[in-house]
Formats: sequence, structure tokens, C-alpha cells
Amino acid sequence: MISSFAQLAVPRFDVQGHRGARGLMPENSIPAFLLALDSGVTTLEMDLAVTKDKQIVVTHEPWMSAAYCLDPQGKEIKARDEKKFNIYKMNYAEVATWDCGSKVNARFAEQKKMKTVKPLLSDVIVAVENHIKNTTKYEADYNIEIKSSPEDDNRFSPTPEVFSDLAYQLIDQYLPWNRVVIQSFDFRVLKYWHQKYPHVRLAALVENLKSIDENLRDLGFVPDIYSPEYKLLDKNEVDALHRKTIARAKENKPAKLRVVPWTVNDEKEMISLKEMGVDGFITDYPDRARKLKFTREANK
Repeated sequence: MISSFAQLAVPRFDVQGHRGARGLMPENSIPAFLLALDSGVTTLEMDLAVTKDKQIVVTHEPWMSAAYCLDPQGKEIKARDEKKFNIYKMNYAEVATWDCGSKVNARFAEQKKMKTVKPLLSDVIVAVENHIKNTTKYEADYNIEIKSSPEDDNRFSPTPEVFSDLAYQLIDQYLPWNRVVIQSFDFRVLKYWHQKYPHVRLAALVENLKSIDENLRDLGFVPDIYSPEYKLLDKNEVDALHRKTIARAKENKPAKLRVVPWTVNDEKEMISLKEMGVDGFITDYPDRARKLKFTREANK
């Protein structure tokens, strides 16, 4: 297990680098995660998929995205065809022949282009921990999303139980669990972790229009973090969330449910959300959060 520092305290304000630093580097790539660390984030946010040979890959989609991936011959693919390149049906050796960093991503004009592959989670952790030890000298948390849905079971991903166990077994080899959060939109995933791995912090991702209480009833417990799309929040909802008590508070966890919305890229919106009292946010541009003094340096 890689751990060279004392236990990391939950930061007063948690700036999370979305897919590393997607606005600045190819998403979910090792260079993006290292840049996010250099930008002062307190948490690295990332997504997982599983290959045919049961390797855990860091990628947002469980297929090769036409928006930013080139095939092994360096050619573009059509958006209508991208789901044919299903990572769950590919061995990792094949996944690694695709270039998912050289193509211009029209959504992110500042993103630096470079040839890069969808990395294994193990390789990401090793690179991040080495960078922490040798360069940034401070620990960051990992906010890791298990991407699944009922319609994708055994089609683009394993079942939540199989997926979760694979992820747990790998992460457990490399990191102390006090530095890891597991997040998901799929409440089946969170329920499974809550029951089988009760020591792991959990974040409920939310993009629906249900009330807070409705979502928490659907989940069946109060998670450590409530993570909605930022446009769904107002001050009253932030205050209501903070009144919720985490069931595991007796285990030296913060008693207050933390509120960490996504994905906040506009500086004025960052300021507004902080004034609302959120506990952090997920952003494609950690450099903008740093400019506003919201990143690690302000948490000292």
C-alpha cells in the first residue's frame, strides 16, 4: 500500500479536479491528474470502466468517444459508431492502442493536445503518489466514480456487485481508505458499498429534479457527500443538507453531510457557491479555483 504521510484531514474547502483537469489536459489522463495536483486541488475526481480481461481503466465512457479519441491507425471515428468500440468487450492491450489526447476537443479550447491512452487505475495511482512524494509534497484524496446503470449491466459494464468488488480489491492494494471516496449516480452501487464496505466514504451523485429527501429515501441512508449538479442548489438546500447527520459520525467522521456540486467552471459561479456554504466543488479548471484562492493553499 502506498502511503507516506499521516492521515489526511478533510479539507475545509475541497476543490476537486474533474477528470483530472479536463479543461487544460486530455481528460482522465495521467498528465491531467498531475497538473491538477500542481494546481493545488485537494481531490482528484475520476471515472472507471472494466475491460474484457477485468482490468480497471480510468475513463468516463465505457467506449471510445468520437469527441476525443483516434483509432489505432490515428483516424477519427463517427459519433454514431463510438459505442461499437466497447471497452467492456476489449482487452486492455487493445484499449491502449487508441490515442485519446491528440484530437481537438471542441468543448475545451484551452486543453493541451498530446498523445495519451486511457490509463489503468493502478498506473494512475502510482504516478500520482510518486508526484506527491517527489514534487507536490501533500496528499490528495481520490473521488472515484463507479459508472454503471441497469441498462448497461453485462453490456458495457459488469453488474454493480462485480464492478464494485473489482474496484475495491485493486484500490485496497494501493491506498488507505481514508483518502478515497466512491461516488455514483447508480444508487445500487452506493447501497452495495454501504452494506459490504461500510468504512468507505460515499458520495451520491445527483442530476434529477427530485427533492433532497426523496433522493435520500431512495438511497436509504445519508452518505458522506451529496454531490448534485450545481444548478440544482440554492442556499436553503445547502443549509438543509448540512442539517443531515451522517450515520457513521460516531466513527470520527464529520457529523455534517458535505455538499460538493459539479461541474463548476465559471469563476462567478464558484464564488457564489462558496458564499452559499458548499464544502467544495468539482471543476474542469482547477487553475481558476486557484486564482480565487480556493485551492490547497487557502486550506492551510
